Amino acid sequence: MRALSPLLRLLGGRLAQAGLVALLVGSACFLMVRTLPGDMAYRIAASRYGYDLVDTAAARAVHAELGLDRPWYVQLAGWFGDLARLDLGTSLASGEKVLEKLGIELGHTLLLAGVALALSALIGLPLGALAGLRAGSALDRAALVGAAALRAVPSFVLGVGLMILLAAEWNLLPAGGVGEWEEVILPALTLALGLAAASSRVTRDAVAAVVASPFFGFARAKGLGDGLAFRRHGVRNAAIPVVSYLTLQMVLLVEGVVVVEALFAWPGIGHALVHAVLGRDIPVVQGAALVMGLLFVLLNTAADLACWSLDPRRRA
Repeated sequence: MRALSPLLRLLGGRLAQAGLVALLVGSACFLMVRTLPGDMAYRIAASRYGYDLVDTAAARAVHAELGLDRPWYVQLAGWFGDLARLDLGTSLASGEKVLEKLGIELGHTLLLAGVALALSALIGLPLGALAGLRAGSALDRAALVGAAALRAVPSFVLGVGLMILLAAEWNLLPAGGVGEWEEVILPALTLALGLAAASSRVTRDAVAAVVASPFFGFARAKGLGDGLAFRRHGVRNAAIPVVSYLTLQMVLLVEGVVVVEALFAWPGIGHALVHAVLGRDIPVVQGAALVMGLLFVLLNTAADLACWSLDPRRRA
């Protein structure tokens, strides 16, 4: 029980954080969408019928149908009431259930994010470990320059460059779409290169700190080679900050996935969020932002649990 009490405090804190995220994200999205310029009813009618077929009468009908003349706090309270019943409401543009709509789009986003994280780990972790084992070498300096260059390039610029090079010039990968496995590689690689640049430096610093530690020097003094000493005594110690950072990379994914999904026409939750903002579809905006926020809380919880299992000091 003494070992479980820190774990229970951790889970309780994350649960409270999830509730706070729901409150803040839902309120902020509702207020920001309502303050955007333009007639909300006209935008929603345009999303339903098309801009060429919308007139003032259609906008007035939408305004009356959706009760947009009600006070904003009444509408927001109604959304929180639906949320308490695990109902995210109905899309104002399409009439679909938001929970069902986002469930499909979230699957596409998780597929893209999962492939991007796997590619970033395959690229960044081995390169960072090699640079950390040879801190100060030419490899370490070259990896630093490459990581800084990749982190400085915005995701949309990197995506367009990869699209021109790999899709248009070399015809190796499709430039967009969904359905075949090849179509996820280009957007995932766009996200993965920026993630790998950051994770390689975190891994490098963690490995370099382990290599410079007294216990690693003692392992060498016992006659163990660098590789064996690192596998036996270094991997677990270096893994703790790396595991923590890998889950925090979800922040970078949340930041970049909206742009990348729109760029490659990937039907994920970020792509849906862009269209919902343009169409003033408040339930979809609130639902998509809420799912992204709760997903970040969930991944942080997973990181805490992984570190809790790796580091016995956290269980003491």
